[in-house]
Amino acid sequence: MTQGSSATLTPEKPERFAVIGSNSFSGASFVARLLRETGVEVLGLSRSEELSEAYLPYKWSPPAKGTSFRFVSADVNHDHVRLMEELDRFQPDYVVNFAAQAMVAESWLYPEQYFTTNVLSQVRLLEQLRLRDYLRKFVHISTPEVYGNCEGVIQEHTNYSPSTPYATSRAACDLFLMNLKNNYQFPVVFTRAANVYGPGQQLYRIIPRTIMAVRSGQKLQLHGGGHSVRSFVHINDVTEGTLRAARHAQPGEIFHFSTDRFIAIKDLVAMICESIGARFEDCVEVVGERPGKDAAYLLESRKAEEVLGWNAALTLESGVQETIEWTARFADFLRDEPLSYVHKP
Repeated sequence: MTQGSSATLTPEKPERFAVIGSNSFSGASFVARLLRETGVEVLGLSRSEELSEAYLPYKWSPPAKGTSFRFVSADVNHDHVRLMEELDRFQPDYVVNFAAQAMVAESWLYPEQYFTTNVLSQVRLLEQLRLRDYLRKFVHISTPEVYGNCEGVIQEHTNYSPSTPYATSRAACDLFLMNLKNNYQFPVVFTRAANVYGPGQQLYRIIPRTIMAVRSGQKLQLHGGGHSVRSFVHINDVTEGTLRAARHAQPGEIFHFSTDRFIAIKDLVAMICESIGARFEDCVEVVGERPGKDAAYLLESRKAEEVLGWNAALTLESGVQETIEWTARFADFLRDEPLSYVHKP
């Protein structure tokens, strides 16, 4: 600056995050995590209008100073033009994509709908986004289902072997994103988490469904007797990892978020029953196993720990108790909600 001249100092441009699928459990929880940051602008995009506050953790507390959130209803299948108009107007640094049809069993009934949402509509969106120079990072929330029926420790470079229409549709989109990264330097980062749970989760998932069934006196169906073994990771741990991946990961990288604790579903249900003060034997009914269900495997999270400084900090016991308290807080609304998944085309 020359002597006698003047200049106006401009504040640093705030980070901008666009969250596609912001009304999903993971999407709404990620928005809530963003709103705890100072000076962040967030655009939420989802196919349905905002649901009850019970399912929207970002409404449970005010945003941090200088942080804002705006929601727009836009369906990735039907509102492609509007969705891109909103993104171009907002010009996000980061797009974090949670949008997907995500139920394994129903994918056998409606495979064409799963491929429409999880592949065709995603490709249409991505072909536009790869041309935008405002995008610093595209974080794609993938799934360990793409690995299929494997056993043992699963690392990020494990080959895909999807065993359901849902998993195949997700794997196809992942592979297309790698095409974009390799051919156009598209700045994609992938995350895959173990079984996610916590306050705000839809009731058809095992932990909130068990809590609500026990409290209402309904019998909980245990597929295959509940012998399947799974690892559960709290949503707050996953959102922290997702944010770190957006900010610090290099394009093309894949990160797993999981714990090293395994628990059989029947033991998880027994834990919940004990926490509520109910007898396990009075609360369950054994039914047949679901088709295409993958064997237990452990997602190795060492890379997330070493590269992102991430770790799963919340125990299953504390997370279950937190979820029980959430169902009590919103009991008047949740008692009328269905415990089974309701498919939306």
